[in-house]
Formats: sequence, structure tokens, C-alpha cells
Amino acid sequence: MASRHDLQDWVIEALQALGGRGKVVDVCKHIWKHREAELRASGDLFYTWQYDVRWAAQKLRDGGKLRPALGDRATPWQLA
Repeated sequence: MASRHDLQDWVIEALQALGGRGKVVDVCKHIWKHREAELRASGDLFYTWQYDVRWAAQKLRDGGKLRPALGDRATPWQLA
């Protein structure tokens, strides 16, 4: 069963597939396309994953794996 922590890896995978940069919606579309079954089997995470993916992105920023958002939510996420 997938957990919140798996989302960090999935965000990285999605951004790599998107060429290192992507809008939140594109990252979520990629995750859904490739991880739908895991999300459906993940209990409560199934209902919160689109919120939790933003938590994962912040954790990745804090760890230096994503570039800072600089306060603009419209800025695409980008690998560091």
C-alpha cells in the first residue's frame, strides 16, 4: 500500500518524465496515469493524494531536490 512518503519519489519520476519541469496539474496527471492502482489501494491517501503531492513537493524543496517556488504557485515545479 502506498503512503504519503511514496509521493516524493512519484513527483521526481513525473518531473523526470516531463523533462525536469512541469505544472502541478501535469505532475498529478502523470502520477494518476502511472500509479492509479497503487493510489486506489492506498486507503485514505486515495482521497488526499492531490493535497499530499504538494506536501511532497515542499519536502523535496526543503531537501534541495526541487527548485524553490519563490512564492508563486503558478511557477512550474522544477528539479534542482
